[in-house]
Amino acid sequence: MSAKSHRLNRKIHFWGAILCVLPVLIMIGSGVLLLLKKESDWIQPPTIKGQAGAPTLSYGDMLARAQAEPLLAVEDWSDIKRLDVRPGKGVIKLQSRNGYEMQLDQQSGEVLHLDFRRSDVIEAIHDGSFFHDSAKLGLFLPASLVLLALSITGMYLFVITLMARARKRRRINQR
Repeated sequence: MSAKSHRLNRKIHFWGAILCVLPVLIMIGSGVLLLLKKESDWIQPPTIKGQAGAPTLSYGDMLARAQAEPLLAVEDWSDIKRLDVRPGKGVIKLQSRNGYEMQLDQQSGEVLHLDFRRSDVIEAIHDGSFFHDSAKLGLFLPASLVLLALSITGMYLFVITLMARARKRRRINQR
């Protein structure tokens, strides 16, 4: 390959790295936190086991329990983001729009745990939607594609360098 194409490849690698470094660092940092979410109660509240079996708690009872907890700030069903029913663990996780999660025993309705669930915020940071609606596809996707290109050009530069060193050693050994 010519010296001109090597120079172009290095320039693409250099400027691509500069353009995507901040979004990529955000993705890597938040990705590490997401990998650790089950290991850290700070990132995602631990699932507390309730009474196993078929859930008997009614939707009305779930809503009443949520409304009774001020941290959740639930007035009606529109304030509830997610219900996660885990019959094998005997728990129903109710997450409000403000990020708090309440875990209820699926039989008795007893509140087993109440805490802020940071993993959803970290996921939004990870994919860029936390910053702006268009950041996900307009900034983080292109940064990911540039990182892919950087990886490919980086591997290419690495292989070319190794091949050049091997040729140089062969020439020296042939003398």
